[in-house]
Amino acid sequence: MLKSITKLIAVFALSCFIFACGGGEDKGVYFVNINDGDTLTSPFKVEMGVTGMEVEPAGAVNEGKGHHHLIIDGSWLEVGEVVPADEKNIHYGGGQTITDDITLEPGTHTLTLQFADGFHASYGEEMSKTITVTVE
Repeated sequence: MLKSITKLIAVFALSCFIFACGGGEDKGVYFVNINDGDTLTSPFKVEMGVTGMEVEPAGAVNEGKGHHHLIIDGSWLEVGEVVPADEKNIHYGGGQTITDDITLEPGTHTLTLQFADGFHASYGEEMSKTITVTVE
């Protein structure tokens, strides 16, 4: 019986250690306030979330940190690919997680969140999320 309790305590301690060190944590980005298939009215607000990494302003490359980009009517970028800066690839290099001024023409659009490092180099598909919305 004592061996069983000792093993149980050891398994519990190991589980706590793995969780505390991030072994049980998924990485990814998500839309906080918008869901796939939503109908929106321009301009609209986008709230951006991230798990498993930390948001910081662009400029330095720090492990486990980066910032959001919103890609309109485009897809995620390969690991290391630099996110372009234009009207379809919006940078939030100040570390912003909310924007309330996205204006799109009526119709169906894809919105892709892409997390990237301090030099805007993509963390790839794992750190992206694409949804489809309809703008009225």
